[in-house]
Amino acid sequence: MSIAAVSKRIWSLCHVLRDDGIVYHKYLSELTYLLFLKVAFETGREDLLPEGCRWKDLTLQPASNVLSYYRKMLTSLGEDANEEMVREIFRFPTTVFNHEENLRKVVEGIDAIDWHEALSDGLGAVYESLLQRNAAEARSGAGQYFTPRPLVDAMVQVLQPDLGETIQDPAAGTAGFLISAQSYIIEKHDDAVYARNPPHFQAVEIEGDTYRLCLMNMFLHGMDGKVIHGDALTHDAEEFASPDVIIANPPFGTSVGGARARRDDLPFRTSNKQLLFLQRIVQSLPVNGRAAVVLPDNVLFEENVGREIRSWLMDQCNLHTILRLPVGIFYAQGVKTNVIFFTKIGDEATNSTKEVWFYDMRAKMPSFGKTRPLTGKDFDSFIKAFGDDAFGNSRRKDEGAEGRFRKFTRQEIAKGNDNLDISWLRQDNEKANEGPTDLDDIAAAILGHLRSALDEIESVTEELAETEASKV
Repeated sequence: MSIAAVSKRIWSLCHVLRDDGIVYHKYLSELTYLLFLKVAFETGREDLLPEGCRWKDLTLQPASNVLSYYRKMLTSLGEDANEEMVREIFRFPTTVFNHEENLRKVVEGIDAIDWHEALSDGLGAVYESLLQRNAAEARSGAGQYFTPRPLVDAMVQVLQPDLGETIQDPAAGTAGFLISAQSYIIEKHDDAVYARNPPHFQAVEIEGDTYRLCLMNMFLHGMDGKVIHGDALTHDAEEFASPDVIIANPPFGTSVGGARARRDDLPFRTSNKQLLFLQRIVQSLPVNGRAAVVLPDNVLFEENVGREIRSWLMDQCNLHTILRLPVGIFYAQGVKTNVIFFTKIGDEATNSTKEVWFYDMRAKMPSFGKTRPLTGKDFDSFIKAFGDDAFGNSRRKDEGAEGRFRKFTRQEIAKGNDNLDISWLRQDNEKANEGPTDLDDIAAAILGHLRSALDEIESVTEELAETEASKV
């Protein structure tokens, strides 16, 4: 049975839980428990699991006892497993099953699958396919968990992570960037060379269920890495060594209401999460460390502290490339997005950015969504224009006012108050009025805009509260 067939078969079992009101994301978390047990059985790795907490122990239970036994298994796996990774996957487990017959039907469905071909092709690919299905089925919330794979692969391809390097994602989600980086490196080297000097992976994920998915995804891809369940904007990840490469899609929105202390080494105070993550990423990089970060448009033009942070970034780093992303790929947030690529020059450096190259993949482009999905080919021209140098030092050609790739000097940017939201291609009137046409896309876009507006209101409320508090 092919990877696609196995994935489809597993996902179809979610219909069993619909009558219980189980949402897709919760179903996928539950699948992680069951698939881990099944995979350990199929791959001969049940030594990772305590006795009595294995796949056959579950399948042999009488119908009247299967749910009770399963609940006890989950608790034991989270507390008694010898391997830390197993304990973390089953940490504080809660099952969504409420009825014996539903659990039995899902277990029997997984047990009936022919896993032979999936095992030979890689179980990680099956799990990645499930994550993609989850993102597609729950599109209005997908941005939190799944960055479109064509974009992920394009960012990795131009950054060129390599053997022996430490690669970090401080907002890892389900580890899509790190898994793409591993695949890229494996394709470049044979197994023996890879084994002698493997890359090192670092991940931070704040949300509990997503952290579980991240661990499972990395386990199934055979990745040796350190994953922290915590907040990269606090001191949770202080133990990490400086990474050679950072690649991330930080969560959109504002940071309000949290009681935990933020990092005290960030030079600029703000409630904007993207601006906080950007500072954290710059400070985490060593000299010559390189990064690619997905950011919304407002980070490129926001005044006051936003402008200060952009100026600081261009002093400490060579901000060599900005990719203006097409609309329709992050409806969950309801905002337009970009990828910025930069190389760390030094903590005390000044005027490190001499010029910034912009690639406009937004103007005169289709509106992407369910009816027109994003593909790897859509990024081919950008990858070619970026060039072969991972630090952005390839010889490049300015395509002029009618082209997609243009250069702007640091002096030109300074004249515009360090506004990096630069566009020059004029949108066709017809396409300018184009919006999402699929009902799911429209609903997700509306929800995204409402969430964005709420974030802005919360940010203003917090700033007003801080102002009033300072007067007391």
